[in-house]
Amino acid sequence: MPMSLTLRSFVPAAAALSLAALAATAFAAAHGGMAVPEPVRVPAGHKVALETVGVGEITYECRTKDGAHAWVFAGPDAELRGRDGQRIGRYFGPPATWQAADGSAITGKQLAVAPGGDGNIPLQLVEANPATGAGRMQGVTHVQRLATRGGVAPATTCDASRMGAKEIVRYQADYVFWTKG
Repeated sequence: MPMSLTLRSFVPAAAALSLAALAATAFAAAHGGMAVPEPVRVPAGHKVALETVGVGEITYECRTKDGAHAWVFAGPDAELRGRDGQRIGRYFGPPATWQAADGSAITGKQLAVAPGGDGNIPLQLVEANPATGAGRMQGVTHVQRLATRGGVAPATTCDASRMGAKEIVRYQADYVFWTKG
């Protein structure tokens, strides 16, 4: 019995370490040679201020949408990690909020999306509102969501019997923060 308990305790810790290593590796390789689709490119005159990997979950809720039942995006909850895999902030909502560990935060308005590939949420370009709090988010003008993995609405049935039900799906994406250059 103790062997079983030890193994159960070890597996989640090992999985978390593997996820952090995977996120750091994916981040390092994600943008090398990747062509960013035109709709989600940042306007000229900007420079990268911060690059992160968001690893977390997206919640969907079964609702009525356009006269039919559908899984509707309810909000994200993800850790923002740096190249070294260390936590440097959080992405959550609604409203969509990127918050650095120093407490500074931004919200924004979606400008454009582009396909993220089968089974992945779309790539995205967001225009940032002025930051609250002093810190890393000060001066951020745009946020790109790139290299998405997972996060699409669940394949389970959403019908009248499931109205209000929530489903959580895992996802990962690179978030690149831009300032005026």
